[in-house]
Amino acid sequence: MGRTSDAKEKILTAARSLIELRGYSALGVAEICKTAGVPKGSFYYFFESKEALALAVIDEHWAAERREWTRLLKDDAEPLQRLRQLFEATQATQQAGQDSCGTISGCMFGNLSLEMSNQTEAVRERLQEIFEAQVEMVEAVITEARARGEVTVADTRTAAQSVVAQLEGQVLFAKLYNNTSPLNALWTNCLALLGARTPVQV
Repeated sequence: MGRTSDAKEKILTAARSLIELRGYSALGVAEICKTAGVPKGSFYYFFESKEALALAVIDEHWAAERREWTRLLKDDAEPLQRLRQLFEATQATQQAGQDSCGTISGCMFGNLSLEMSNQTEAVRERLQEIFEAQVEMVEAVITEARARGEVTVADTRTAAQSVVAQLEGQVLFAKLYNNTSPLNALWTNCLALLGARTPVQV
């Protein structure tokens, strides 16, 4: 049991790394297995297709990211400060990736949305669910900030969608230019987008 679980984890780790570096479409099962150091038969023991593997990688990545978003957005800090913590953590993650391998990988979910959303329905639906969950988490914080009179935005749902879209867009620019500086604008842009009423330290 331990050996099979280890092989599955090796496949998932290899697939995640390769997807982050090169995307999904260019990858083959043989390359994934070679990178993982497992026989090709192991792949089909755990996954019925490359799409099934992609879904598993997405789910594993979201489980880890969701824990981090929950930790940051449900912190004891004031609502707007929690959003700022999310932006700072995102920038730190992208910078760490650049420091370790020389390039910014961007957001796996954003990258796969661009690459696969019109090709694979199952992946498109899963990515939609993830972005909806992100919007809900951000909306809860915005709603709290509005109740405290700290922001003036009327439609918290639309505002949350805009915050998540801005986050994704700036990460995309960071990947495109291989430079994290576009992420510096996240906080001030967010304050303007939400119509922040109280002076918040920039």
